[in-house]
Amino acid sequence: MPGRPMTATPRRFLCEHTAAKSRVLVLVDHPDGPASLQAVLTCREPVLAHRAAQLLQRALGSTPQAWPAAAVDRLCEELPDAPAASLHQAVSQALAGAWPATEGSVLPWPDSPLGEEDELFADHSARTPHDARLSDLAGPVVQVAMLREYHVYDEDALLKAATASGWKPLPGVELDEVDPKDIVGAVMSLASDGSEVEGADIVSDQSSADFLLADRGDEVADWSTTPVIADFGVGWRSTPAEGERSTVAGEDRELPDFAKLFAVEPSHCEDPECEEEACRWRLTPRTADLLHTALSVLADQAYDHAEELGDRPVGRQEAEDGWEFFTALPPLTFAADLQWRRQMARAVDDLAGDLEQGKWPEPTCTAEEVALHLALRDAPDYLDEVEEYGTSHQDLPVHRDDYDFEMCGEIFFQDTDFLMLYSRRYDGIEDPDGDVNQQFGIGDLRTEAWFEPFQNVDPRDPRRGFRR
Repeated sequence: MPGRPMTATPRRFLCEHTAAKSRVLVLVDHPDGPASLQAVLTCREPVLAHRAAQLLQRALGSTPQAWPAAAVDRLCEELPDAPAASLHQAVSQALAGAWPATEGSVLPWPDSPLGEEDELFADHSARTPHDARLSDLAGPVVQVAMLREYHVYDEDALLKAATASGWKPLPGVELDEVDPKDIVGAVMSLASDGSEVEGADIVSDQSSADFLLADRGDEVADWSTTPVIADFGVGWRSTPAEGERSTVAGEDRELPDFAKLFAVEPSHCEDPECEEEACRWRLTPRTADLLHTALSVLADQAYDHAEELGDRPVGRQEAEDGWEFFTALPPLTFAADLQWRRQMARAVDDLAGDLEQGKWPEPTCTAEEVALHLALRDAPDYLDEVEEYGTSHQDLPVHRDDYDFEMCGEIFFQDTDFLMLYSRRYDGIEDPDGDVNQQFGIGDLRTEAWFEPFQNVDPRDPRRGFRR
């Protein structure tokens, strides 16, 4: 006999990935018991499952009239028939805000009194009183601060989506000429649960966290007598402070003659598709100069900061103090020791040395890949400063391929798997024994393997020393 129909409320859509398949799950609440996870659909492609979960999450805050049905239809065309049908059905249920369930898929709270072994779970509010101060709480308290910046590229789409979700703008008397449509309020309403914001792209998405400690004067926000302030440090793309460039190659190091090392001929023609040798892409003297500058600055920073850090882990204080190099590495490196950090500094030096010898800086290991990634990020910022610091950069020959750092990235890297180390979404991807790592043939990205040479390159001389 089928179970009695029940109605649950969908709260969030999630993905579960394995090497063989991906599933979309829904977290549902119901009035008679605890929340539970239920399966929505299964497919083989992780990206399709992720897109399905995103669409379903958006449907929770929308209405059938405002819902972009075409987006679902396009995704269903990429899915097999069974998961496509499940997705259509799930969208209807998400838009209705009601999820059908039977007495087998949700559990009721027991009617009988809880036993002694369950008393710890009888009253969740007793564990953390709503008005508790930091000193009243027995366990550790972690404060997490989020920084998310949105570029609104379509105001009408943003306001339409926010209105459909139930948002109402502030009264006109409370708005000003800077934000007469209450764009800020619309973004806040749609971004509150971390889901995609219609009509806007995320420019920055950062977070910081630390323990609150009563013995150093910390307090939970509701009881704090001072403003809660989070410092996310300077931007990764910010221009180095004046004086920093003076350490570009060290006062005792002679600047290379990039005009001779990377001599270029005039282009054969202006046709970008031309296959003549003279028209092929070149690493030009000006590009090499700025890239060498970026690598040299990073190397000096790495040596300086390694000495100051020693074996101490990188933490929030280092970010606040502007220790730009090691705080810009993937988080799994933050606990590295002094010897590892000195090797990282040498890896940056090795790439700069390639340029000094007239060779392309093609990474030979993971450490060099990350170092080159940071240098390509920083190199364009030096273009506006070359005259201010009295360099000879402007005397170098001009070529149409100058400052094409995007092409440098395409040519110099064998792959960019290391970028996944920056994303929490791929936690554990560094382990060569992991299912996803093996499925995509990523290799060992653990910190202890960062300096092992790739199998298809000539390794660095293991007897080379450190510059300092």
